[in-house]
Amino acid sequence: MYSSDGRPRDARSARYDDPWYDALASGWGESDVTDAPDAAPPAAADVYLEVQRSAAFQEVRSRYHRFVVPAVAVFLSWYVVYVVAATTAPGLMARPVAGAVNVAMLAGLGQFLSTFLLTWAYARHARLRRDRAALELRWDTQELTRVARDGVA
Repeated sequence: MYSSDGRPRDARSARYDDPWYDALASGWGESDVTDAPDAAPPAAADVYLEVQRSAAFQEVRSRYHRFVVPAVAVFLSWYVVYVVAATTAPGLMARPVAGAVNVAMLAGLGQFLSTFLLTWAYARHARLRRDRAALELRWDTQELTRVARDGVA
């Protein structure tokens, strides 16, 4: 077998990523552990650990937790109050507000409204306080892993 430049090819030196590799003729599907690339080069893992320990990553993570933990606590409390009120105070929930609309209907609609409001607040917080820093971290990480993988700065 010859390569595209006319030189004879050695079947043992062919690699899977070679576009001229004749897969069916040379045992496609057989595992060749010696030619397999490393699954995770240790240098890339070191890059991710370095980024994880960086102050920028900790700041992004801290901003995320400062928003999510209180928001989840408030929302779950509001939901538990709604469920407890619906089961323990049926008289209060059945109190008419306007026409056929009662307190239970307003509280139920308030659940939907608070869900949409929380989603909007989360998206706004992410856009204004985390996305830019996270994208910069992602860019830096990709550059560092590329340098670690290829060895080119």
